[in-house]
Amino acid sequence: MDARLLEILVCPLCKGPLDYLKDKQELVCKADRLAYPIRDGIPVMLDEEARAMSAEEVDALRK
Repeated sequence: MDARLLEILVCPLCKGPLDYLKDKQELVCKADRLAYPIRDGIPVMLDEEARAMSAEEVDALRK
């Protein structure tokens, strides 16, 4: 994932920051508890493609 691209990408719903999870190939919005997939190096920033995250998953990222 290109670092410059990560700097400008935001959550399409709340416009908040995203965290890159390299091991899962996802961009995570903690505020909306959504994980957007990265397929073939391309972020899929569609809310219908995002995976809902549990509160426990999001809390684990904050630590």
